[in-house]
Amino acid sequence: MHNLGRCISTILASALRNPDSSQYHDFKSALKCVTALVDFSLMAQYRSHTPDTLSYLESYLQTFHWTKDIVLEFRTSKATRTRADRHHRELRELMADQRAKEVDHRTLANRRQQADQERVERSDRRADLIQRENHFNFIKMHSLTNFASHVRSFGSISMYSTEIGKLAHKDQIKAGFRRSNKNDAARQILSQYGRQYALGMRLQTIEALSKVKAVIVAEDSGMEMPAFSSHSRP
Repeated sequence: MHNLGRCISTILASALRNPDSSQYHDFKSALKCVTALVDFSLMAQYRSHTPDTLSYLESYLQTFHWTKDIVLEFRTSKATRTRADRHHRELRELMADQRAKEVDHRTLANRRQQADQERVERSDRRADLIQRENHFNFIKMHSLTNFASHVRSFGSISMYSTEIGKLAHKDQIKAGFRRSNKNDAARQILSQYGRQYALGMRLQTIEALSKVKAVIVAEDSGMEMPAFSSHSRP
């Protein structure tokens, strides 16, 4: 996601580079909305913040909320889409019942015109229902509004990142589960994890002993001691 934030604005600007007169305003709003959210995301990754950076963060978030309606139609949830389809179906059945009760003396062209009008009305009502139900009122979007205040209260919140836990879960749990036969997987995961790190400690011990042995040999032979790296390999 971090890398996506660095390139998505350029990709979107390239995709929306030649709007016609009817698309210009929408394209400009879409680009401004995405750019504001990306700027907020990238600046939120700073390891330290000043009052200026926090004011930038708040202005980026405010710009996003001003322009987010341009992408609201793509926020339709599955439940909202199901409700809109049901309402559309019920409205179509109601119109069909009303036509069946009426004594129809109209021509075929008039009946076709009325059917077209009813179809447009059903589509408009479905679009209005989706527009009313769509929103950005979910917890991850709301948490962005608290970012600046949390930084002022607790300092940079990168120290509270969950990425370390996610990576540990991937290496320690998922990898072991894939290697198991899925029978009593928890015991096999713990066994595999213990063996893996015991072997890693053993390799580090062997490496440290080999360095000590090389130093002793060099001292006995009067040779200059080789320079070893202070970092051992994992």
